[in-house]
Amino acid sequence: MSLLPDAETFRRLADGSLRGVGPALLRTLLAGLAAPYGLATTARNAAYDRGLLASFPAPVPVVSIGNLTLGGTGKTPLVAWVVRHLLARGRHPAVVSRGYAAADGLSDEAAELAILLPGTLHVANRDRVAGAAVAADRGADVVVLDDGFQHRRLRRNLDVVAIDATDPFGCDHLFPRGLLRESVAGLRRADAVVLTRASSISADRRRDLRTAVERARGGPLRAWVECDHHPVGLRTANGCSEPIATLAGRRIAAFCGIGNPAAFRATLIDAGCDVVGFRGFADHHAYNAHDLADLAAWARNAGAEHAVTTLKDLVKIRKPVLGDLPLAAVEIAIEPLGDASSLLGLITGLVAPGEVAP
Repeated sequence: MSLLPDAETFRRLADGSLRGVGPALLRTLLAGLAAPYGLATTARNAAYDRGLLASFPAPVPVVSIGNLTLGGTGKTPLVAWVVRHLLARGRHPAVVSRGYAAADGLSDEAAELAILLPGTLHVANRDRVAGAAVAADRGADVVVLDDGFQHRRLRRNLDVVAIDATDPFGCDHLFPRGLLRESVAGLRRADAVVLTRASSISADRRRDLRTAVERARGGPLRAWVECDHHPVGLRTANGCSEPIATLAGRRIAAFCGIGNPAAFRATLIDAGCDVVGFRGFADHHAYNAHDLADLAAWARNAGAEHAVTTLKDLVKIRKPVLGDLPLAAVEIAIEPLGDASSLLGLITGLVAPGEVAP
């Protein structure tokens, strides 16, 4: 087994469902590596808490959207949901992210959000303090910090943490033994939690998770919102869009390079697709010509009528076909299962010093 498995295999390794002597030994090795990683993250957070490491304010309010785990929590649809709420309130938000480089220097996140939020300013900068300043200079009156929970150098007015109901605490282990970026004690910094894919678990389990989160946080949250992810349509590389019902009953070959490939597969099955083949790649996978040729042959051999991926993958492939099969991406949006006013009120009330709340 490779020490660098794909995302789906790594999850099976981390959650213990990948059995055998080899996986067991590898888990032991990874647990040893997780110990110094945990000490480093704890020391770093303590340094910020005590002022030994400096954080810097932005010229405008900042709302951070982040998570405790490595990828796959549905953070990008949440960013889009928050930005749309701000736009509806007459604000001028900008998204600021670190950015993982994709084709032509455009980050995966920027390319995907450009489709979901046309016209919204997106600043990708490893120095997110500088990125926030650039956003303000270009007319933004609020910054939405994408993947910002562990980026403590930029101060924020509101910390929103996305937690995936299907794996809330990253297989209960720190990376690389599990998927936790930091200890669950980091939730002490969270103002609000959005429980994503909430309908995947029972109401009793959701209540138990809220209790566990507030116990880890050391007190109640300012907001708790449960939401679901649902497909709202298909997008093609040439700009066409179709209803998701187009896929109902069709034989689908699906692939993706995201943090939680199993969740994408479940979305397709819930949409009524006949998934005859599924392949997962590492998160942020950069597709080359060999990958695409191999995928085309695989999909054809599986008897697929249509090839489907995620927006995050399509923006890197930028082709309307995979071999001789039509290729489309599924656009995912979040929808609160209940009242989201507690969180929306916090977002609406974001103000810079000297401003009056809208």
